Amino acid sequence: MIYIVAATLLFMVLRFTVTLFNFISDPKLRRVSRHYTDFVSILIPVRNESSDIIALLESIYRQDYNNYEVIILDDDSNDDTYKLCKTFCDRHNNFRIIKGEQLPAGWTGKNFACHQLAQAAKGDFFLFLDADEQVRNGLINTAVYRMYQYKLGLLSVFADTDMRSTGELTVVPLLHYVLLGLLPLRLVYLIKNQAVAAASGQFMLFNAEVYRQHQWHNEVKDKVVEDAEIMRMVKAAGYPGETLLANNMLSSRMYKSYSAAVNGFSKNVLSVFNYNIIWFLIYILLIITGPMMVIITLNIPIILFMLTITVIGRLMSSFLAGQNPVYNVILHPLQMLNLTAIAFIAIQKHLTHKVIWKGRRI
Repeated sequence: MIYIVAATLLFMVLRFTVTLFNFISDPKLRRVSRHYTDFVSILIPVRNESSDIIALLESIYRQDYNNYEVIILDDDSNDDTYKLCKTFCDRHNNFRIIKGEQLPAGWTGKNFACHQLAQAAKGDFFLFLDADEQVRNGLINTAVYRMYQYKLGLLSVFADTDMRSTGELTVVPLLHYVLLGLLPLRLVYLIKNQAVAAASGQFMLFNAEVYRQHQWHNEVKDKVVEDAEIMRMVKAAGYPGETLLANNMLSSRMYKSYSAAVNGFSKNVLSVFNYNIIWFLIYILLIITGPMMVIITLNIPIILFMLTITVIGRLMSSFLAGQNPVYNVILHPLQMLNLTAIAFIAIQKHLTHKVIWKGRRI
């Protein structure tokens, strides 16, 4: 047991160090005063998104960047998504909706939808958004600035999380907790090696010329979680990439219930570990079982040390993510139990090839 305790404490110190680096380096999208006028294609794949899509479209219409087109692709929805979007587009000249083609063999639905959207787009930049988001003033202008300032092939942004139920609060914060404790986000840009990559499909802004040359979604046509894989490919091709936090300029209510959040995270979490189940299990062992072993020792100084760096780490990651730090500290034990459940569900789905999303097996 002494080796598990020692490994746990070492791991927790390393996690704390990474979180501290992220907190100090503050990898957030920062508003700029310089104004850009480049033509931006905002591309939105939708499938059964009737409860979310209009709020996104209205937020785009209200925001302060003017030179853009919005193209929505309906991917065989069986609810009112197409009708709602068509009505909205008919009232706004720079919005339009197209029907997606039948999904070919070897493609996942979202990747094929994004591929079709890119073929229809005319912009200098391609901005892919998810339907469950809302954008705010400064987002597009600031993102275009960073594309020019750092000569990026891809800029990705993790949205702020909108959580309205206790179930969401016990699952959704795990995204930033895992992310900000595993990867110093600034290194995505600073280190050119493709192995250092992270991205969020919530916001993917591409240099359109580079995208047209490489057709990134075609390159990852069969990937369940395509965002980080595209970032790796962009960097491997020699283009800089950057990943940042939204800083109140982009928000997303990713899931509307506990079960939806667990199902969604179980689809994605293994991709963080490049689908290496062994490394993922070691991570779960150290982050869940390890603290229990530390408590069993009844060594008060060690227990207090563990609790201190855990609480401070949660406070830092919460402030970075724009989340309520008090909730995250209080709900931390429950979130860890949910992470354990998500881990086993994710592994089971991966081994049995039973990942279902938006009504499709992927």
